[in-house]
Amino acid sequence: MRIKRAVNATKKRRKIMKMAKGYYAGKHSLYRVAKQQFLKSGVYAYIGRKQKKRDFRQLWIARINAAARLNGMSYSTLMHGLKLAGIDLNRKVLSEIAISDPKSFAALCESAKKALA
Repeated sequence: MRIKRAVNATKKRRKIMKMAKGYYAGKHSLYRVAKQQFLKSGVYAYIGRKQKKRDFRQLWIARINAAARLNGMSYSTLMHGLKLAGIDLNRKVLSEIAISDPKSFAALCESAKKALA
């Protein structure tokens, strides 16, 4: 007796078509094209999860650099000074301090300058 795939095949196709909702043109209505685009979208999502980390680090560094220059330092000298001073704050926290509390960031800059001198 042979196995009939009707129900399973329909479920499989329905799952792909549900995931492809909102895609442009035939990518949301034609099964073969929708399946290809769904697979490609998964690749884009995977890459995007990696890029998000890079983008945020880049943003934090830009913010720290801008705040450091307001205090008469460059980003690299600030980070080197903080390391020598034994202040172990990551870039995310430093950028938050630079935005929300400029006075304490200025104090961090001063301690970095002292450590460099």
